[in-house]
Amino acid sequence: MADLAGRSLVEPGDFSIEEMEDLFGLAERIETEKGFLRESCRGRVLATLFFEPSTRTRLSFEAAMLRLGGSCLGFAEPGSSSASKGESLADTVRTVACYADAIVMRNPKEGAALLASRYADVPVINAGDGGHHHPTQTLTDLLTIKRLRGKTEGKLQDSFRGLTVGFCGDLKFGRTVHSLAKALSRYPGVRLVFVSPAELKAPEYLTDGILQKAGIAFTETENLEEVMGSLDVLYMTRVQRERFFNEEDYIRLKDSYILNKEKMENAGKDMIILHPLPRVNEIAEELDADPRAAYFKQARYGMFVRMALLASVLGEVKC
Repeated sequence: MADLAGRSLVEPGDFSIEEMEDLFGLAERIETEKGFLRESCRGRVLATLFFEPSTRTRLSFEAAMLRLGGSCLGFAEPGSSSASKGESLADTVRTVACYADAIVMRNPKEGAALLASRYADVPVINAGDGGHHHPTQTLTDLLTIKRLRGKTEGKLQDSFRGLTVGFCGDLKFGRTVHSLAKALSRYPGVRLVFVSPAELKAPEYLTDGILQKAGIAFTETENLEEVMGSLDVLYMTRVQRERFFNEEDYIRLKDSYILNKEKMENAGKDMIILHPLPRVNEIAEELDADPRAAYFKQARYGMFVRMALLASVLGEVKC
């Protein structure tokens, strides 16, 4: 059983496949066993430091901590923190670590979570650092795929074997895409398909620097319809206005891919649609009733896996 007590989570590779498998086992027990781990974190405090807006990630962490019996403090936007006065990130996390047992942080700057983990003497969990990583969303995504499309028997290494996972939308700036693709590169037999306009292609550090070196098969295309029938999982993403320096470029690209019933006609009956949310208009609301639409299930699984993570890094349970 993995012992994650005191560990930070900055990027997906910080935990081994075996440690993630143990976390998923805990999350599944939390979901199915009434009362499991409830009150295990009573008296513990989680600090949520969000220098960027968030709904699901922040609230799911707070809900996870409250369901574990702990409490939360923090801020939901930087204007309410001393960062607005010029305080350094290092000083912020050092101070907050005096009050909390763990820190969850989102920051628009790549590498901010790594910096925070070096200065805080409590576990730091990265809730998104710019266009870099979002490891707890990756845990959520992997658990969802495992539950809905993965093999139910055998080790986690075999759960995704043979799956074809498509990523569609903003693949250049999408930290959820980068994190999940990097995590999937650790599993043999996975095939990835990247669908995006040329301006929003997945970065070369991911395709050439990680996937090719790992021997993961991948293709790139601008046409979603031509690959739809080959996908087991379709991971939709929004075009992120906040990542663009030029408003005209955002307006030109924001409606590049809109998934609707017509496009889904070519999809397999068992394919699942995932989305890290929030969506804007890239998935038509008419698809919410489609049994293949799994993005709200995905959000719920996120709370369970974050409960498992918090209880583990706080040392209240071994995976």
